[in-house]
Amino acid sequence: MTRIDAKFAELNAAGKKAFVAYVMAGDPDYDRSLEIVKGLPDAGVDIIELGLPFTDPMADGSTIQLAGQRALEAGMTLEKTLNIARELRKTDEKTPIVLMGYYNPIYSRGVETFLKEAQEAGIDGLIVVDLPPEEDVELCIPAQAAGLNFIRLATPTTDNKRLPKVLQNTSGFVYYVSITGITGAAAPEASDVAPEVARIKSATDLPVIVGFGVRTPDMAQGIAEIADGVVVGSAIVSEIAEGKPAANVLSFVKTLADGAHRA
Repeated sequence: MTRIDAKFAELNAAGKKAFVAYVMAGDPDYDRSLEIVKGLPDAGVDIIELGLPFTDPMADGSTIQLAGQRALEAGMTLEKTLNIARELRKTDEKTPIVLMGYYNPIYSRGVETFLKEAQEAGIDGLIVVDLPPEEDVELCIPAQAAGLNFIRLATPTTDNKRLPKVLQNTSGFVYYVSITGITGAAAPEASDVAPEVARIKSATDLPVIVGFGVRTPDMAQGIAEIADGVVVGSAIVSEIAEGKPAANVLSFVKTLADGAHRA
């Protein structure tokens, strides 16, 4: 059982939904990013999604793209991203960390080397948005063999014919992208999302977490009520982009977590 599996079992036993927070590693710089990441569990975050900066983030909206640029300009690397996970693990052995990004930096590192380092750093799962199920032998299957969950995205365009393929080697949870388009582009409506979540849950026993476009505590609550949890990314990254102190960013995160946990 991975930390992700254990976290969902714990939440389910308590009758609670998951709050997942995304931050870009190294944004706006290594030290402030580490301070924010280390504060996320106490702010109510159940699972941390740690963005891996990349030069061509094709699935991301401008907020996340700019965060990646800031991180890269501040000297962020894959190694330093893993270091953030290592530092968190010195004080927190329970909170799951999902590394989210693109395949190029992993491929450049070498899959075998990367998986060994990720496991050693305390990474629990991967979301690699540009590796479709047809490429599972590249990273998904080796990651599962190494004890890491491989989390797949489902979208409004993932029809019933495609869904089984998406789910076949997925583990940890399914990330449902609530809108068509890029991150932070629009706000999801719970009434639109609910039938899609139900459709996915009818095809898998995995938890279904919904993200893209959630910006307020009420929205977090509304989405969490019809899913197993909610992801917030762009809204948190926007707070960081405004140059707010870590304490202020974490206070905002807590309002979102409280919203999700009211569900």
